[in-house]
Amino acid sequence: MNNPIAKLVAWQQNTGQLDSWTSYHIAAGAFLCKIFQWLHWSDFWCVMGVFIIGVLWEIFEWVIEDWRPYGSKKKWAYNTASDLIVETAMAWWMVL
Repeated sequence: MNNPIAKLVAWQQNTGQLDSWTSYHIAAGAFLCKIFQWLHWSDFWCVMGVFIIGVLWEIFEWVIEDWRPYGSKKKWAYNTASDLIVETAMAWWMVL
């Protein structure tokens, strides 16, 4: 496993950044951004709307699940950050 991309993906999986829900966060970012665009929000508010809803979702997850499903607070923090990054990045990509 000398491939640098394979090492990066393995590190992301081991730290909890990539999991089965990552694709759902990407899709949610695209879906919400498209709804905001249909509502004629500015590009900035389309991206910020996705980010704000993402933060609210992560707070909801914390209240319902706590950090225990991730195994450690560090993995929870990595997962939360990566969820917010991928969904916000998807929205940003859509408004370019």
